[in-house]
Amino acid sequence: MTENVQISGKVKTGVRADGEDLDPFDIALKQLNKAASVMNLDPEALAILSQPQKVLQVSIPVKMDNGKTKVFTGFRVRYNTARGPAKGGIRFHPEETLSTVKALAAWMTWKTSVMDLPLGGGKGGVICDPKSMSQGELERLSRGYIRAIADFIGPEVDVPAPDVYTTPQIMAWMMDEYETIVRHSAPGVITGKPIENWGSLGRGDATARGGMFVLREAAKRVGLDLSKATVAIQGFGNAGQFAVKLVREMFGSKVVAVSDTRGGVYSPKGLDYAKLMEQKKKAGTVQGLAGTEDITNEELLESEVDVLIPAAIENQITAKNASKVKAKIVLELANGPTTPEADEILYRNKVLLLPDFLSNAGGVTVSYFEWVQNQTGEYWTENEVYEKLDRKMTKSTHDVLDTANKYNVDPRTAAYIISVKRVADAMKARGWY
Repeated sequence: MTENVQISGKVKTGVRADGEDLDPFDIALKQLNKAASVMNLDPEALAILSQPQKVLQVSIPVKMDNGKTKVFTGFRVRYNTARGPAKGGIRFHPEETLSTVKALAAWMTWKTSVMDLPLGGGKGGVICDPKSMSQGELERLSRGYIRAIADFIGPEVDVPAPDVYTTPQIMAWMMDEYETIVRHSAPGVITGKPIENWGSLGRGDATARGGMFVLREAAKRVGLDLSKATVAIQGFGNAGQFAVKLVREMFGSKVVAVSDTRGGVYSPKGLDYAKLMEQKKKAGTVQGLAGTEDITNEELLESEVDVLIPAAIENQITAKNASKVKAKIVLELANGPTTPEADEILYRNKVLLLPDFLSNAGGVTVSYFEWVQNQTGEYWTENEVYEKLDRKMTKSTHDVLDTANKYNVDPRTAAYIISVKRVADAMKARGWY
């Protein structure tokens, strides 16, 4: 069943005209049920894992710059804490929905588990358009959100972090507001903070760098020489920008296509990171870059490349276009970019899809490192962070690929099998079922 969510006067059901269900939480449950069937998960454990432990919806009144008060709706979902405090980002987005937050909280549960971190999963969000808000309005909204959820979070309970359209500065405001409420220092309440507020070195490019470690190990398994590989990257936010930079720096791969929300560019000679950044800053989009051909996001996904990196938003590779994907490897740096129907098509076509909650787990892993540093008061160098991240990502990648071979399933289902078993075992030991 698809949940109807009211947004800006319109009801979004998540079902497309072709009948494919794109409701985020329904997709998360389909993925869970598929793994549960393969691993013969106890029905009682499945029942617990099929819904969040706690869901909070709040109203946040904010005095805008024009003197009028606007009320924003916010969410925080704590999905499962059997393995430790909930962990997950906060999104500021005009089309945020409770279904999306629930799905992302579920995926965070599996993400922390597949990385074998002592954390559970959570997620938060506020329905707003941060691009149309001043810094003052954003600060008042950020502080208002924390006032609304302060008794729901904490270093030992639920630890937020940045996500779509939230920044280290927003995290600093949120930490400061929380500390004002509890009247003591609590840097571990939130991660992704500025270095000046005890953020971790290495956090800025952690999501993309972690994905590069996954790509490196997977390429070895399929015999792909990354130094000769061509790459297409959908999305030019934090993860996408660093992916363009790092895939070239670390492996010598050639990035031939990049896109953002307004479209993309293609050049068989390869795209230069500095020129892409300059064009984005100047024009607000990568399109129009001199010496390149403008392409659509759809054309990028179907381009002739060795590696495709979706680093934008959910539901980009679907039943409609999955059969047109020509890449040998798909590295999901975005959350939920591939639908369950598309997963099956890619698997049948022998495309190695490296699932989101493995591929983009570098962010939460370094967030975990930040939390550990905040809790202990001992801080690490950037190289120490990268070395620890490399070890974690490498082990988890081989765990997933070995499990896929063992059960003869796709890597996403394999990652679920690992994650769900760890969470279910923790619940069982606690006596939850």
